[in-house]
Amino acid sequence: PCLQTEYHFEYTECDSGGSRWRVAVPNPDVECSGLPDPVRGKECTFSCASGEYLEMKNQTCSKCAEGTFSLGSGIKFDEWDELPAGFSNVATYLDTSLGSAGSKANSCSKSSWTPRGNHIESNRDDCTVALIYTVHLKKSGAVMFEYQYIDNNIFFEFFIQNDQCQEMDTTSDKWVKLTDNGEWGSHLVTLKSGTNILYWRTTGILMGSQVVKPVLVKNITIEGVAYTSECFPCKPGTFSDKPGSSACQVCPRDTYSEKGAKECVKCPEETHYADEGSSQCAERPPCTSKDFFQTHTPCDRDGKTQLMYKWVEPKICREDVPEAVTLPPSGERQDCPPCNPGFYNNGSSFCTPCPRGMFSDGTRDCKPCPAGTEPVLGLEYKWWNVLPSNMRTSCFSVINSKCDGMNGWEVAGDHIRSGAGGTDNDYLIVNLHVPGFKHFVSFLSNRPPTSVAGATGSELGRITFVFETFCSAECVLHFMVGINKKNTNMVESWSGTKEKQSYTHSISKNASFTFTWAFQRTNQGQDSRKLLNDVAKIYSITVTNAVDGVASSCRACAVGAEPSGSSCVPCPAGHYIDQDTSQCQECPPNTYLSVHQVYQGQEACVPCGPGSRSTQDHSACFSDCTLSYSQDNQSLIYDFSNLSRAGAFMNGPSFTARGTKFFHFFNISLCGNPGEKVAICADNITDITLKDMVAESEDYANVVRAFVCQATIIPPDSKGFRTALALQSNSLADMFLGATIETTLGNIKVKAEMFERPERKIPDVHFYYKSSGVTATCEDGRNSVVTLRCNPAKPGEGDISVPSSCPAGTCDGCTFHFLWESAEACPLCTEQDYHEIEGACKKGHQETLYVWNEPKLCIRGVSLPEKKTIICETLDFWLKVGAGVGAFTGVLLVALTCYFWKKNQKLEYKYSKLVMTANSKECELPAADSCAIMEGEDNDDEVVCTNKQSLLGKLKSLATKGAVKRWCRGDATVMPALVAWREQKLGSRESSSSSSTSNSNLPFAPQDKEERFESVQLKSTRSQHI
Repeated sequence: PCLQTEYHFEYTECDSGGSRWRVAVPNPDVECSGLPDPVRGKECTFSCASGEYLEMKNQTCSKCAEGTFSLGSGIKFDEWDELPAGFSNVATYLDTSLGSAGSKANSCSKSSWTPRGNHIESNRDDCTVALIYTVHLKKSGAVMFEYQYIDNNIFFEFFIQNDQCQEMDTTSDKWVKLTDNGEWGSHLVTLKSGTNILYWRTTGILMGSQVVKPVLVKNITIEGVAYTSECFPCKPGTFSDKPGSSACQVCPRDTYSEKGAKECVKCPEETHYADEGSSQCAERPPCTSKDFFQTHTPCDRDGKTQLMYKWVEPKICREDVPEAVTLPPSGERQDCPPCNPGFYNNGSSFCTPCPRGMFSDGTRDCKPCPAGTEPVLGLEYKWWNVLPSNMRTSCFSVINSKCDGMNGWEVAGDHIRSGAGGTDNDYLIVNLHVPGFKHFVSFLSNRPPTSVAGATGSELGRITFVFETFCSAECVLHFMVGINKKNTNMVESWSGTKEKQSYTHSISKNASFTFTWAFQRTNQGQDSRKLLNDVAKIYSITVTNAVDGVASSCRACAVGAEPSGSSCVPCPAGHYIDQDTSQCQECPPNTYLSVHQVYQGQEACVPCGPGSRSTQDHSACFSDCTLSYSQDNQSLIYDFSNLSRAGAFMNGPSFTARGTKFFHFFNISLCGNPGEKVAICADNITDITLKDMVAESEDYANVVRAFVCQATIIPPDSKGFRTALALQSNSLADMFLGATIETTLGNIKVKAEMFERPERKIPDVHFYYKSSGVTATCEDGRNSVVTLRCNPAKPGEGDISVPSSCPAGTCDGCTFHFLWESAEACPLCTEQDYHEIEGACKKGHQETLYVWNEPKLCIRGVSLPEKKTIICETLDFWLKVGAGVGAFTGVLLVALTCYFWKKNQKLEYKYSKLVMTANSKECELPAADSCAIMEGEDNDDEVVCTNKQSLLGKLKSLATKGAVKRWCRGDATVMPALVAWREQKLGSRESSSSSSTSNSNLPFAPQDKEERFESVQLKSTRSQHI
């Protein structure tokens, strides 16, 4: 038969009735017979209390022995020297949009969650790595773990699947919230009975060359297991000295323990040491100059302080070895630094704040402000003999508890400096708490008295600090802002050595603020102190308009109507103090009260830029969505009201060096609203509309409200997420400067090559904005320009784009350019944008139509006039009149032609008759004496045709032309007729002499025909113009 040591008991699977059996099972590699018979076991939901285990032989709960612990119905994983049994890593690269998915998967083969002793650390690259654990629960339970998640460039999700790989309903909110630097958060999720597969999954997003800070997880506890049949031994460095323990205690400093210890063992005090929770002792090294630091004692009544040298605690070095450095002598007396402004020394060893209504520069006693003035309240720390009462310092280690209770920063006279810490990767933290900011005027920042809710874009105060860092490794100084103790937002970080410089952060929200500076020498997990010479120094911290502030000076104020004439009264919103009367005066229209200008009376009211007007409280300027412009004797009026709602667009995609796809998301609040910033961007969201988050935006530090804001969107197909994610939200514009068609406003210039300009007469309108927040690369803050372009082809909201040469919207990182094309960007229509077309007169009526000029480059405005109809004289009547006149003229011309043709025929007939008569009397051809000019005879009777003859003259010349031609051809029958006609014209004075001498006086004789015809031919050339 089997021996009792050769077998153990187990429960069978639960049946449908919830019952099970206890059976004996041989141990591995043991073969025996005669096992005990099965017996009915405890119900499936049975479990023991914490500190107990189920003793299977008797099926009763027993207390755990010393050196062990039990959670009863749960299991706990708090040792991470190696990956515990049951855990596994799966690394993938889920972005398959570019390149080969196989090659990218291979590049992530070395990515995994890494055990780091008391916690486990996620990957630092942009691979997706899941830590997986499967648990079978017999009843409902829960899983709880502690984590540290400080970098929003890595996405951390925890979700649960069943055995069908379906996500459970309890993991609908699977995104884990960010934690503050140096703090551990806890996450609790309920579990259903059955199989639960737990996933801790991280995905890094590397934008550029930055390295993500890993997620840390520790103390994973799972409740709901049916029972535990044995207790767990305490891990090394812990102990349990009582039976029935539910947890093990950590060994104190300079002690150690091994696994399952009942108590801790002390180390040899002189030669060895051990940190809390150590599993062994370490030899003490020789002391060096890095093991001590100097500090100052509080000032005594004589105004002296002592220079003190102290060992870095806990002291782990030895002074009694030859190469060791000894602690320098303390007690050197030095003059105390003066009190900080607003404080005074009343003869004690401490500086005391001035009473209300009084002021001091820190070197003199407090004095009351003169009549008509009030104290300028704020906080100014520039002498560091002791840490102010509203500041705290601490040290936090993500690896161990070495620096717990240590000072993270030490005072050093004219500055405070980072302390030693326990290890080089500890966070050295100093906090400044400000309970709130004044609602009313702070002339140090020139703010009028107004409530925060009523002020638009107002600045309530500022924090300014001067710092420098000295680093030999990759040290980082973080500056963070916490609001209402709910959220801490990373504002700015500086890596490496930085020269002495100043940084300013504006406060525009009235709340309780905690300003935090955290210095880390290296982010690599190191359990040593080798970089003690890497330090950060802060020389001064100044906070304006703080509620609990003190005064270092006084300023003029508005005087009330009391008889004393010295009581200060707050001015209403948008009012300044007149320097002559000390009375409140409202700023002129369209001016705003400057928040950066020293008090100068009315000069503190700064005119708004072009195309803008001031808010009701004169806190800022905004555009009312209208703009007027005159061009070429034409006035253009714009109305951008339909573009006043926030316009959002995504540009991309872009890709990281590893091929991760992402988009640049921009949100633009153009105008109206009046002056309210309605463009919103937020981190870690899945709904770009932000409806739920905006409702509680006061409690979200990662929600950005601005005129123009930007975020980086990771699409769901890029990393295998089911929904889109957003990160790196920031404001690009929180101040409106003006709207104009000019390409330059102040120091902001729109280059022509940014956007190709079409050949249109309508000019672009540029909206100029500025962001007051400064960055390491933009010392004057960021600028934004939104260019509105009239494009009738894009109705409604149109399209927004960025320059093709700058896909991120900026080429220098400081000035962002956007092109908004829409028909709504066209000017309003006027009478000059259409023309009229007159129709034909039909049936006594004429219509006039009005049509738009093409292309139509206007919207709304004036409407096209209605069709106009007028009475007109019909066109048919005039056609008839014209046709009648034309017909009459034609008939007249034909009649005249016929008349003269007939008359010419009669003339020819007369000539023929005359010739016939002459031939009958004389058979011989008479001499053609009339065809030539006789000597002494005038040529007035020659047949001459001019260029300007009348119609009758032309017809008459045609009638005579034929007879002349026949005579010139030598026709003998014509010559006598012409001679007779000539003699008849000459009259009686020459008739007898001409007839007796006609033949003898002819220039040519009839018989000389050749010469005669030549003379006639020459004569006839004079009438060739006919």
